[in-house]
Amino acid sequence: MAIQRLEHVNVVVTDLDAAVEFFTDLGMELAGRAPIEGDWVDRICGLDGIRVDVAMMRTPGGHGEIELTRFHTPAAISAGPDDAPAHTLGLRSVMFAVDDIDATVEGLRARGTELVGEVVRYQDSCRLCYVRGPGGIIVALVEQLG
Repeated sequence: MAIQRLEHVNVVVTDLDAAVEFFTDLGMELAGRAPIEGDWVDRICGLDGIRVDVAMMRTPGGHGEIELTRFHTPAAISAGPDDAPAHTLGLRSVMFAVDDIDATVEGLRARGTELVGEVVRYQDSCRLCYVRGPGGIIVALVEQLG
């Protein structure tokens, strides 16, 4: 038994349009959008009466995807505050490599996204930062140096 690849990461959001816009601003492309409901999805999730809208966002080159899910029924529940810190238990971040971290952060800030901390340099290897994305998810950005 072996993992073949990471298929996608799922983020449950309250505002699907805003989440699509955020990840589009980050440089991802919308791969598809659809409503999903039915017995099969109820059985997978162990919930009754699921009705969601899903948007699949793809990285440039198509090597990674994020599934954005907006629950209509049952109502989504919060795992904690939207501004939960980086040391909160559970899946807290997804990281993207970028060509120019300063330009990426500047573009996101122009659209109202805030840094969680600051852009830092790690030795001579890379520059990193966290920004707060939709639903409070921490999106990590990394620019390789040299």
